Amino acid sequence: MRIRNTGKVCDHVWYLGRVDSGIYLVEGANESMIVSGGSSYIIPDILEQLGDFCIDEESITKLLILHTHFDHIGTIPFFKHRNPSLELFASARAWEILNNPKIVDITNEFSRQTTATVGMTEACDPYDTEWRDDLSGTTIGDGYRFDLGGIEVEIYETPGHSPCSLSAYIPQLRVLFPSDSAGIPFEDTIIVMGNSNYTLYQRSLEKLAPFDVDYLCSDHYGYIDGEEAKHFIAASIATADRCRALIEKTYTQTKDLETTAGTVYNAHYSGNLFSSLSPEIIRQVCRQMVKHVVKELENNA
Repeated sequence: MRIRNTGKVCDHVWYLGRVDSGIYLVEGANESMIVSGGSSYIIPDILEQLGDFCIDEESITKLLILHTHFDHIGTIPFFKHRNPSLELFASARAWEILNNPKIVDITNEFSRQTTATVGMTEACDPYDTEWRDDLSGTTIGDGYRFDLGGIEVEIYETPGHSPCSLSAYIPQLRVLFPSDSAGIPFEDTIIVMGNSNYTLYQRSLEKLAPFDVDYLCSDHYGYIDGEEAKHFIAASIATADRCRALIEKTYTQTKDLETTAGTVYNAHYSGNLFSSLSPEIIRQVCRQMVKHVVKELENNA
């Protein structure tokens, strides 16, 4: 079942933020960890929810970055400046990206634009949400484990949506945090977004397939529990296969990248997928996916 309300996911795990952009809090006996960073405009919501849910903010000692797209790292400067001892963790490629001044400038600009689009500029003005060169952290990758005190979180590299993507898994709770490395549970559909490398995106889905999952915690549109959670990765794999087949079929018929990207957009991505993003950004995602699949199609011809 798809659950879009913030609150307790299960023992030790909370969902915070908004339906279109969320983060998670994992509580152990010794310390707590924020998983993912969401969009900057959800900060007022999170602060209210920390109080409403009686969450001890002082117990939060770690923050895990699952990938570096601007709508997944927006709250991180605020949390780090609010608590300078907070430890940040991300993949090696993520730190390379976050140390690139041009990318940081783009990240900050997109964050400002989306905050304005959702009408939260005035509400967010009191908070420092700018990425600068004063933010750094620890590099992690496949096999890394966090012990929060009775709760162990495992890390897996799952590139494809972005080159820096990680997923996190709590075996004892059967909770998976794939960020956008799995399908996005939009309305009653599954949206796949193999932005940077569609083939790696599909391989990452296969990597996540063996996990036993009772709760699948998405960064967009909430979390999933019950039978759908158990089968969501398999369903994402099937959706990704269909999307790739459509790209290959359309390009084979038309030999035109723009026509193919338009066909894929209309079939899989039209509609108000992200209210804070312009349709052109989603169209650009389609173009990136099409270019990668077509390149592989032509190389294998």
